[in-house]
Order: sequence, then C-alpha cells, then structure tokens
Amino acid sequence: MVLERPGDALVASELPIPSPGQGEILVRVSRCGVCRTDLHIVDGELPAPRLPLVLGHEVVGTVEEVGPGVSGHRIGARVGVPWLARTCGSCPYCLAGKENLCERAVFTGYSRDGGYAEYLVADAATGIPIPDMYGDEEAAPLLCAGLIGYRAYRVAGDALRLGLFGFGAAAHLLAQLAAAEGREVYAFTRDGDLEGQAFARSLGAVWAGGSGEAPPVRLDAAIIFAPIGALVPIALSAVGPGGTVVCAGIHMSEIPAFPYELLWKERVLRSVANLTREDGRLFLEAASRASIRAETEALPLGDANVALARLREGKVKGALVLVP
Repeated sequence: MVLERPGDALVASELPIPSPGQGEILVRVSRCGVCRTDLHIVDGELPAPRLPLVLGHEVVGTVEEVGPGVSGHRIGARVGVPWLARTCGSCPYCLAGKENLCERAVFTGYSRDGGYAEYLVADAATGIPIPDMYGDEEAAPLLCAGLIGYRAYRVAGDALRLGLFGFGAAAHLLAQLAAAEGREVYAFTRDGDLEGQAFARSLGAVWAGGSGEAPPVRLDAAIIFAPIGALVPIALSAVGPGGTVVCAGIHMSEIPAFPYELLWKERVLRSVANLTREDGRLFLEAASRASIRAETEALPLGDANVALARLREGKVKGALVLVP
C-alpha cells in the first residue's frame, strides 16, 4: 500500500520483492501495526517523506534472506523491524550513546519503505528478536507504541502517581507495565469517552476521566500521547512541584501560552524522540516480566486506508494491525 503524495489515499501496488544489501535482511511481513506516526505522514504533518513510500514501522515477520556481512539472524527466525532503521554510528550523538538523535538517521516507513507490504528490507543491526510469549499480532504494537511509550516512561522518572493523556495504543501498554511495577496510573481520555475510561481501569488505572477533569490527587509525572498542544498546560497543572511532563509524540499541535506559575517550583517539560536499540531490548524484557498484552484488531492490508481513517477519528480500542 503506497503513499504517492501526502493527503492522498494509499494505493494498492505491485512492487518487486527487494533484495538485501550489505548488512541487511529480507523480511517476509506477517503483521504490521498502524501507528499515529503513519497518520502524521499521510496528513503531511511530518516534512519530506521519501515518495512514493510504503508506510509502516511496527513490523513483525520472518527472515527470508540475509545479505553479505550479516550475523546474528538466521533464515526463518522471527524479527521485529522498528521506526529507527539505521544510524551513522559516527556523529556526536551516536558516539555519546544517543543514537535516537543521530544526525543522519534513517526511519522505517518514512525515509525508507516499511511494512505495509508483503516484504521489506531492514538493517540487520536494528532488527529485534521477538520473545516467544508473543504472537505476531500482539507483538506488532510493542515495536513503536510500546517502545516510545517505554522511553517516555523512563525519562518520567520514578513517579508513583503517573498520568497518561491520550489512552491509545501506547498508553494501554504502558498502563499495564506501570501497574505491574506498583505505580498508580491516572488515565485521561477524550471528554465523555466512558468506554475508553472503563478500558483504562480494566488495565490497572486507579482513576480515569476526561482530559478536562482534574485528577483526585497531585501527580508526580504525566506523559502526553495525544498530539494536542493544549494538553501541555493541563498536564502541568496536574503535576505537583518537581513533577515532570513528557511529550511523547513525534508531532503536536501548537502549544498555547501558559503562565510561568505552571512551570515554577522545578516542574520539568520535555520531549522524547525516536528510540534506541537499548530501548528495544529493555522494553521487551520488561514487557515479558510484566506479561503485558496488547489489545489488537486485525485488518487485511488492503484496508490500510480504513485503518488510518479509524485512527484519525479516535475509533480504535488498543491497536490496529494489518495482515498481508
């Protein structure tokens, strides 16, 4: 399913099966999750995607072929292909262990073809082994919703009372991990979304309400998954002194002006960007320990436009997964 121009629907296309080059693997796609980042690309909110483009960066499949110089991957093994496709290894960020900020990074389903397809080529170095406890479908959302959620969770610190704004694919995974680690989860959904609030409570949230509601206690930290800048001052007002608010999305609407009082008393407002291979390793270990389970709904690959439309309208419980 190919994006030819931002703003257009994806087009079903027949493309040649790609061949892996030096250090690459050919992956036969079993499942590919549908991520809000895909929607930002389609809607033209992220600049200069490679066009024409095959979207998709929550990819689970099997290794069909290995290119020259590849070790550590065997044919037939399951592998996950995440958003971060390649880093240069030599820029100041890579050398400092911050490959998520690499100046010459390449991204799956954005600057190279992704998993809305039957096959894709991936760098062997960024392929992630999938734990046996997860089937292909429930593993797919772990590869971005889970990974970026976990990176945001780590930078939020050791907050006991954690707020999650926007209870979609990432939050529904992170809520389970936080609850398993003894934290109190406070879930914020769209106002009036009683079904979403009940879903959050079923996954361990001690409180769930609309984003316009004040939580019953001061929070230690909050993570904003919804791409809505107006939530930033709301989240800052919900955390106590010394609290942290993390913006976890790759794109957000304009943040409105807010009084300095909301930031004062050593509150912190920060973002996270992309992910690292260490994030992948640590999150899948944590997910396995906590027995995190993804709530998924599968759609055929040809229904990719339907899936994106449902995500845009907020009509998704958990995560959508495409099946070639």
